[in-house]
Amino acid sequence: MSDVIYVTAEGLLKLKEELDQLRNVERPSISRQIADARDKGDLSENAEYAAAKEAQGMLELRISKLEDIVTRSRILDESKIDISSVRLLNKVKILNKTNNSVMEYLIVPESEANFKQGKIAVSSPIAQGLIGKKVGDIVQIKVPSGTIPFEIISISV
Repeated sequence: MSDVIYVTAEGLLKLKEELDQLRNVERPSISRQIADARDKGDLSENAEYAAAKEAQGMLELRISKLEDIVTRSRILDESKIDISSVRLLNKVKILNKTNNSVMEYLIVPESEANFKQGKIAVSSPIAQGLIGKKVGDIVQIKVPSGTIPFEIISISV
């Protein structure tokens, strides 16, 4: 997994904050839980100990994954983003040609996607259908409910 992951400065900060929380708060907490459970006697029949060890394994896996992501992350310079065609970190306003509704999405890296905030992952079907297209283009995008025609109204940062 040596692929570079492009993120915003805000996105990288959130990843680092989560990693710091896991390392400095969650990890010591689980270590204390394991120690407390170990003090209660026979480990082979100790459900608390087994649960704490499983939680520790899941936590260490998450920490490892976040460390990998942070290591491979590169911050995108928003001032150098091209808006001649749809790309990562572009805000795209599109018109659904089927029902004439207008939507606006910000295309972001996987780790920053939040549909409620209008941030869609670059790997999502809509983003994949829009990448590389220009204002005025009409694209056919496959979504779970079928294929929908969208017209690109504007591209901005």
